[in-house]
Amino acid sequence: MKIAYIGTYPPRQCGIGTFTENLCKSIALNVRQNTKTHASVIAINDSSSLQEYDYPPEVKFVVRQNYREDYINAAEQINLSNSRACILNHEFGIFGGESGLYILSLTDRLKIPLTVVFHTVLKEPSFLQKNIIRKINETAAKIVVMSNKAVELLIGIYDIPPHKIEVIEHGVPDYQDVSHDAIKKEYNLSDRNVLLTFGFLGRNKGIETVIDALPAVVQKHPSLLYIVLGATHPNILKYSGEEYRNYLNKLVRDRKLQDNVIFLKSFVTEDVLFEYLRACDIYITPYNNKEQITSGTLAYAVGAGAAVLSTPYWHAEELLADGRGRLFDFKKPEQLSDILNELLDHPEKMNALREKAYNYGIQLRWPTIGKRYLKLLNAVKDTPLVAKKPRKSFIEVELLPEFTLDHVKRLTDDTGIVQHARYGIPNLKEGYCLDDNARALLMSLMAYGQNKDPFALDCMRIYLSYIQYMQTEQGTFRNFLSFRRDFLDKEGSEDSFGRTIWALGYLLYASPNIAYREFGKELFDNSRKHFSRLEHLRGIADTVIGISYYLRSFPGDESLLQLMKELATKLADSYFENRDGQWQWFEPALTYDNAVLPLSLFHATEISDDDVFKEIAVKTAAFLEEATLSKGYLSPIGSYGWYTKGGERARFDQQAIDVMANVQLYFQAFNVTRNPDYIQKMFQSFLWFLGENDLRVPLYDYETGGCCDGLKKDGVNRNQGAESTLAYLISHLTVLKAWECES
Repeated sequence: MKIAYIGTYPPRQCGIGTFTENLCKSIALNVRQNTKTHASVIAINDSSSLQEYDYPPEVKFVVRQNYREDYINAAEQINLSNSRACILNHEFGIFGGESGLYILSLTDRLKIPLTVVFHTVLKEPSFLQKNIIRKINETAAKIVVMSNKAVELLIGIYDIPPHKIEVIEHGVPDYQDVSHDAIKKEYNLSDRNVLLTFGFLGRNKGIETVIDALPAVVQKHPSLLYIVLGATHPNILKYSGEEYRNYLNKLVRDRKLQDNVIFLKSFVTEDVLFEYLRACDIYITPYNNKEQITSGTLAYAVGAGAAVLSTPYWHAEELLADGRGRLFDFKKPEQLSDILNELLDHPEKMNALREKAYNYGIQLRWPTIGKRYLKLLNAVKDTPLVAKKPRKSFIEVELLPEFTLDHVKRLTDDTGIVQHARYGIPNLKEGYCLDDNARALLMSLMAYGQNKDPFALDCMRIYLSYIQYMQTEQGTFRNFLSFRRDFLDKEGSEDSFGRTIWALGYLLYASPNIAYREFGKELFDNSRKHFSRLEHLRGIADTVIGISYYLRSFPGDESLLQLMKELATKLADSYFENRDGQWQWFEPALTYDNAVLPLSLFHATEISDDDVFKEIAVKTAAFLEEATLSKGYLSPIGSYGWYTKGGERARFDQQAIDVMANVQLYFQAFNVTRNPDYIQKMFQSFLWFLGENDLRVPLYDYETGGCCDGLKKDGVNRNQGAESTLAYLISHLTVLKAWECES
C-alpha cells in the first residue's frame, strides 16, 4: 500500500522531520518495501526556495512554507500519486499563514483518507488555532495523539468525537543492546557521573534550572559532568542568535562549574544520540512549560533505558509514571539537587529507574509503532470520504478569520472614527477625516445588512452625523477635524468628496430604516450640483459608484442617470487619450487606488448597459491584473515611486485601500459578466491581507481584529489605523457576499 506523508523531512533539521522519516521507514519495514516505492513524501520547506535541501528519492513534492499555491498543488500531487492513505504530521509552526492556516488549502482538497498526527494540542488555543484543528478534523478519518492528556483536550476543548482519536505513543529507534559501562568507557567517561540533556536550545528548555542545581551536587560528587547536547533552534538563531547559549555559559562561569558542564553545539544523528543516552547516568528534561503534550527527546531517553528526571509537564507525567522516572517542580533547582544526590548516593535506585524505563521502552520502538500505524491505515483506507460541499467557487471560506468589529469599536467615539492608531491604540492627536468616516459608514451598512451586527447599526448614526457636520452650506465637504472638533481645512479633496458620495449612495441603497434613508438623501442632494464640476479621475469614479447605488433605489431619475453617463464618459475619454499599445490605462501612470477606475465603469455598465463602458472596464481590469496579479498573488503598485508608462513599477509601500479596490473590482466584474474567473481573482486579492503577498506575512491582526497600515520592503507597518482596518473589513464582507452569491 502506497502512503503519502506530509511534514518536514531530513535533511532539514527538525524534530517533526525526524519523526516523519522514522514513521515512513517503520511502516515500509512492516510491509517489506523500501521507502522509495512505498512512500510519497510532501516535504515542507522553511524558506522560499525549492532547492535548499538535498531530499532523498521518497520526497516527491516540496512545499514552500509561506506559498499557499504550493499546498494546493501538493494536494493534486497526492491525489495523482496512487496513494491509498495520507498521514499529516501537524505542528502549528511548520505550515504557512497565521497559525499554519495554509494547510487547510491542502486537506480540503484531498481525495484519499487522511490520518492526522497532532504533535501539539493547546489547552488555551486562539480562536484561529481552535478552528484550524476543527477544520482539519472535518476532513480526517482518524486523529492520532501520543498521550491521554491530548485525548482529554481534543474532546473537551475542540469537540472532537472520542471514536476518531487513537493514542499511539512517540516511537523510538530500535536500539541495539549496548552496555552502559562499555559505552562510558568508549567515551572516556568511566570515572564521571554523567548527566545529559539534548535537543534544540531555547528559553523554554529550562537548562538554567539544572545549572543552578549543580553546585550542591558537585560538592558531594565532584566528578559529575553535565552534557548539554544540541544546536540552538533555527528560528531562535535567526531572530535572537546565541543569546540563550551565551546566558547559560555565563551562568556556568558564575557558578564556577566550568569543569562540570559542557555544551556540544551540534545536531547529531540518531546513532550518536543513542550512544550519549546509553553513556549517561541520568537524563534530565527541565522544561519550563507544563503544557507540552509530546516530547520526542523524553521518549528517546526512556526508550534507551536512561534514568530520567523531569519537570512535570503533561507528557512527562504520563510517560514517567509507575516508577519509570522521577519528577521535580518547575524552576526548583533545590528539589533537583536533592534527587540527584539521592540517586548518585544510591546507585541501586538509579538502576531501578533505568530498568523500568528500558522495559517500557521496548514497546515504543519504531517497528512496533509502525505496525500500529499500519493497522490503523488499513482500517481507514477504504473509509468513504467525508462528503464535501461541491466547490462552486474559488473562495475558501475556511481561511477567513472570524469577522469582528472589535478594532472599529476601539477607534470609534461619539464624534466619529479616529483616523490613525499607534499599533492597536487610537492616536487621538491625529483627529478624524471624512474619508475614513465615509468608509466606516459603508462598512457598517454592509456589516448590518449581512450580519445584523447591532454595533454596526448603532455606529452608523455617528458616521452619518460626522458626514453631516463636515458638509458645508454649499454642499461640498471639509475633510479633517481635530480631536477638539475644530475644522482643519475649508474644503476637502475631490477624492474625499467622491468617497462620501459613494457611501451616501450606498446608504440610500441599503439603509436599515427610513430615517437614515431620508437623512442620507438630503445630504446627497445637497452635493449633487457639484458632480459635474469634478476633474480628478478617482473623485469622478467614486462619485459614479455612489450615483449607481442611488439609481438602484431611484431608477426613474433620468437627469442623474445622464449625469452618471457624462462622468463615466470622462473616464472613457481619459482612457482613449492615454492608451498606447500595451498600455491600456486611464493615465500615464498607475498610482494609488487604481482598481476603483475600472470598478466604476463596471458599475456604470450595470446601470446604463453601455457596451463601451464595459469594454474599457474589461480591458483596463486585465491590464491592472497583469501588473499586479501575474505572480499568482496580489502585489499592489507601491506608493514609493508608482508605475509610470515605460518605467519600472514600485513594489513598496503597498496600501490596504488598493487591495480593497481590487476585491470590489473583481466582484463587480463578476456581477456584470458572470465570469467565475473574476471570483478567483477577487479571492486571490483578498488573501494579501492574510499573507499571500510579496513578503509572505499577514497584515490582518487576529488578536486585535485590526489591519496593519501597509507593506514596506523591510516588513509590515504595525500601526492599525482606520483606513487599513476598514479596507480589510469591507473586503472581508465583499468576499462573504460573493460566497453567498456562489452558494
